[in-house]
Amino acid sequence: MSGNTNRLDWVDTAKGLSIILVVMMHSAYGVGDDTGHIGYLNYIIGWATPFRMPEFFLISGLFLSQVIARPWRPYSDRRIVHYFYFYGLWAVLQILFKVGLGTGDFGSALSGVALAIVEPYGVLWFIYMLAVYSLAAKLLHTLKIPHWAALAGGAALQIAPVATGIYTLDHFAEYFVYFYAGYALAPQVFKIVAWSQRHVAISIGALLAYGLINGLLVFGGDWELFPRGLQMGYASLPGLHLLLAVAGSLAVCITAALLVMLPIMNWLRWLGAHSIVVYLSFSIPMAASRVLLLKLNVIENASIVGTIVFLTALLSPLVLYWLIQVTGLGKFLFERPAWAHLPGTPGSRGYAAKPTVAPAE
Repeated sequence: MSGNTNRLDWVDTAKGLSIILVVMMHSAYGVGDDTGHIGYLNYIIGWATPFRMPEFFLISGLFLSQVIARPWRPYSDRRIVHYFYFYGLWAVLQILFKVGLGTGDFGSALSGVALAIVEPYGVLWFIYMLAVYSLAAKLLHTLKIPHWAALAGGAALQIAPVATGIYTLDHFAEYFVYFYAGYALAPQVFKIVAWSQRHVAISIGALLAYGLINGLLVFGGDWELFPRGLQMGYASLPGLHLLLAVAGSLAVCITAALLVMLPIMNWLRWLGAHSIVVYLSFSIPMAASRVLLLKLNVIENASIVGTIVFLTALLSPLVLYWLIQVTGLGKFLFERPAWAHLPGTPGSRGYAAKPTVAPAE
C-alpha cells in the first residue's frame, strides 16, 4: 500500500468514526427527548462532546489545499455548489416527509423549505456550513490572509460567547476554526499520523491517557447529563474547550490511522468513504424507527431502544445506496447530475476535459 493510498484510507476511516458518532448522538437524543430517559449511548456521546463535530470539520478541510488555488468557477463547483445541491435536495425531501406527510400541513412544509434557504435545516446544517466554510476559506486565500491570522481570528470567535440567534453566524463562529485548521495544518496532521503508525504502542498509550483526561474534564465539576444533551463540566471552559476539541480531533485521526492497519476494520473505511450517503439520509429512518418502537411500547429500556434506532439509522442509508446501485434509479440522491454543475466545469453538460500528457496531481 502506497503512502498516499494509506493516507486516504485513514482519512476515510476517520470519517467512518465521525459518522457513527453523529448518528449515535441524534439517535440517543431523539429517544431521550421522547422518553425522558438516559441510555448508555448518552454517556458515550457525552464523553465525545468536545470533539464530535470539530473533528468532522477538521477532517473535511484536510485536502482543501489541493483545490483552493483553482479559479473561482471550478472551485465553487467543487466545494460550494456541490454541498448546496445535496443540502437543498435533502432539505426539501426531509421537510416534505417530516412536516408535509407527518402533519398533513403542506403549507407549513413549503414555508419550511423557504426558510431552509437562509436557516440551515435540522441535521443537514453540517452540509450547509461546509459550503459556507469553503466560501470563507477561498475568500481568505484570495485576500492572501496569513494562516496564523485566520486561525487566530477563528479561535477568537470560538472562544468568544457569540450568540446572535442567527444560526449560520453562530455556527460559523463555533466551528470555522476547525475546518480552517484542517486546511492550514494538514501537513502537520499527516506527519503526526504517520509518526503514530510507526510508534503503535506509544500512540495507544497516548490515546488512553487522552481518553481519561477528556472524560475527567467532561464529567468533572458542574456537569449534568440530560436526555437530550449534556452540560459539560470543566471541558466547557473557554479556551479549554477549544484545546480539547483539537486534541480530540487528532485523537480520532490517530485512532483511524491505527485501525486502518487492521484488515478486519476495512468496513469502517468503506463506511467513511460513503459517509455523505449516511449523513444525508439517516434522519428519516431514524425518526420512523423511533416512532414505531415507542408506539409499539414493547421495549421500555432507553438503551435498547436507542441502540435499535441507532443501527437502523446507520444501516438503512447503506441499503438505500445498494438498491440505487443495483437498479440505477435515484442516482441523483447521492450523485450530482450534470445540470447541477456550473457550466464549463467537470461533470457539466458538454464539458470536454483537455488532454494531458500525465495525470494531474
